[in-house]
Order: sequence, then structure tokens, then C-alpha cells
Amino acid sequence: MAAYLEDFLNMLAAEKGASINTLEAYRRDLEQFAEFCGNDLAEIEAQKAEAFVAFLGQKGYAPKSVARKISAVREFYRFLFSEKAVSENPAAHLSAPKLQKHLPKFLTPRETANLIAAAQRNNSYCGRRLAVMLELMYASGLRVSELVGLPENCINFEKKQILVRGKGSKERLIPVAEAALDAVREYLTFRDKFTGGKKSPWLFPSLHAAGGHMTRDAFFKDIKKTALLAGIDPEKVSPHVLRHSFATHLLHNDADLRSVQKMLGHADIGTTEIYTHILADDLLQTVIKNHPLARKA
Repeated sequence: MAAYLEDFLNMLAAEKGASINTLEAYRRDLEQFAEFCGNDLAEIEAQKAEAFVAFLGQKGYAPKSVARKISAVREFYRFLFSEKAVSENPAAHLSAPKLQKHLPKFLTPRETANLIAAAQRNNSYCGRRLAVMLELMYASGLRVSELVGLPENCINFEKKQILVRGKGSKERLIPVAEAALDAVREYLTFRDKFTGGKKSPWLFPSLHAAGGHMTRDAFFKDIKKTALLAGIDPEKVSPHVLRHSFATHLLHNDADLRSVQKMLGHADIGTTEIYTHILADDLLQTVIKNHPLARKA
């Protein structure tokens, strides 16, 4: 099965545009499944696959992790069946746990401004780069993997747009506010300081990272440190919280849900609709505060 596993992962990368992180997670999941089964994956029966799901529950894995592992097994056997490597699919009827949708966390506009200002007060090159990255992320709602991997030529300053390659290698154009563009223009005047004068294809290059650009982990750690300087609980701040803040603040100011969906790169508008729960809570508070009957009560 080792050769089929490599073919399966290559297929996910080539045909579905799976990210490196997704491929690594699927590899780990399938290796764990193979170890649990203890025999040739071509020979197992449905009961063994179901026992694996029960095993994950007994070990206390989070529902999200269990769902991903089940997805990896199902996708792998679907691939094996299509390649005629197995005559039956033992994972065809595996069911994943129902995941509870959590309301996204977000910062207030003032907290976001304070976070960016705290980064701007650091006059080192790294501090100034972080400030630009925070401003660009908040202005465009980028995923952290999209932000750190932006190519140098991704921004059209004339049209005020940024071209992003997102999940599944899908491209989208996002309008960017002039203030964020000004920050990028100023950053470009000292960007080569991060490469020692060497040419780099990345907007946020790094001499130390294997990929040649700033890593998600480094950005995550820098945000936590900056949150402390801004007087914000670091537990409240993450790259994804900035993305949530972008969407929430747009909808607070009457942006169209479809437009926000396109900017976030959500394939399904149902994913974007989770933000409407936050707006519903705000509307309730507005009614409680302002409606005559509520005041009378």
C-alpha cells in the first residue's frame, strides 16, 4: 500500500490542490490507521474500519480530529477502489461526528487599531514588516497561509486589488483599502533588508525559513507578543481572529454577505453565514437598549 499512498497524496495535490499541511495530516492519519489495522490495508473489512473510529473515541481525540481522520480513510479507499486495488470499500459507510459550529472570535475596531499601532511603534525592520502584515491581513481578510506566501507582484496598486491563490489553488481578487496599500509601498522601500540584497519572489521574504518566506508559526508568535504590548489578552488574538474581524466589521457596516464570501474565498456561503449569528446578537442588544417596550419593561 505504500506506493498507493504516495499516488493518493500526489493525486490530492495535483487534482484537488491540497496544501502541504493537509497532505502531511492525511499521511499521518493513514499511517495511524495502518498501524491500528496491523495488516494489509487491501484486506481489511468494514468492521475493522468501524473499530478504528471507536478507538479514536476511546483515546479522546477531538471531534474535529476524528472527522479529518475518517475523511482521510474514506478518501483513500475511494481512490483505491477507483484504481481497482480493492474490490470493496470498507470505509464507505463510516460516519464522522457532527461538529458543533463555534461562533468566530473577533477584535473590536479599537483593539485592532491598537494591535497595529503597537507593531508600528517597533522601529526595527521586523517590527515594521509585522505592522504591514497586520494591516494587510485586516484590510483583506487573508488566511495566514495566503498572507505569508504572497508573491512580490501580487498587488495591483493602480486598481487597488490583491491577487490571492487560496485553497485548492483557486485565485481571487480582493479590493484593498488605500491605507494598507500605502503601508505596503513604504515597506517595499526596505523589503530587501530581509534578504541581504538577494532577489526573492516573496512579498515577505525570510533568509531562515525553508520556504523562503516568513512562516505561519513566526507570524503567530509575533502577533502574540504584539498583543501584550497593545494591552490585549494574547489568548484573544491570532491570525484567524484578524480574518474574523475583517468579515465581522464589514458586515457590521452593512456589507453584502455574498461580497464577503468572495473576499474570504469561501466555496459555500453557509461558511460565511456563521457571522450573521454575531450580527443577530448585536441586533438583539439594539432592541433591548432602544425599543420603547424594552425600556418600559
